[in-house]
Amino acid sequence: LEDLRWFGFEWQQGPDTGGLHAPYTQSERMPLYRAAFEKLRAAGFLFPCSCSRQDVLRALQAPHQGEDEPVYPGSCRGKNSFEFGVSSSELGQRVPDNSKLETQHPEPSPSWRFRVPDGRTITFRDGALGPQSFVAGVDFGDFVVWRNDDLPAYQLACVVDDAAMGITEVVRGADLLSSTARQLLLYEALGLAAPDFFHCPLLTDAHGVRLAKRHDALSLRALRAAGTVPTQTRDQWG
Repeated sequence: LEDLRWFGFEWQQGPDTGGLHAPYTQSERMPLYRAAFEKLRAAGFLFPCSCSRQDVLRALQAPHQGEDEPVYPGSCRGKNSFEFGVSSSELGQRVPDNSKLETQHPEPSPSWRFRVPDGRTITFRDGALGPQSFVAGVDFGDFVVWRNDDLPAYQLACVVDDAAMGITEVVRGADLLSSTARQLLLYEALGLAAPDFFHCPLLTDAHGVRLAKRHDALSLRALRAAGTVPTQTRDQWG
């Protein structure tokens, strides 16, 4: 937040300013995420999954490249929702017993996936990139909505927060374009009105590689520490 303010961004609502839709910290919004999970689970949209990302990749003959979630092969689709003995009312509330970790190796908690309608085409018009089309089960598969570390996954948290806050247009990077198809299915399943979407090109380095922390990409904090003036950087970026 400090870096964004230094760069020149201003906002009317947020964790440091308050607003009509507080709290703005996701760790304080767990009841909203649990309620959405309960609704999806009760309607039969979800199933528990014990597969790790590596399990999914090993099961695929030709896994998708890149950072997007690999297409899930359906390994756990037939499992019973209560097979793991964890009630949905415990989500976000379980506290691990660390005293038992040295002597026991309990089975990890399952993640919970949204069962996509295989073969269905999800279409929408992006404000920057025009008409978009994704086929469920081909371009993306059953996706995680609740992680096995007992936290809501990105897709669910985005939908719940944006709907609760009355967001009408989502502006984000083009690397999240395919996430929109997943999120539109969640909006539909939860009976919520979907916003419009606008996906921007990503900032890249001199070699065309997207800026990322793991590549030690230059940050706003580094520019600030080097004495850069915000107006100069904004002018350079267009």
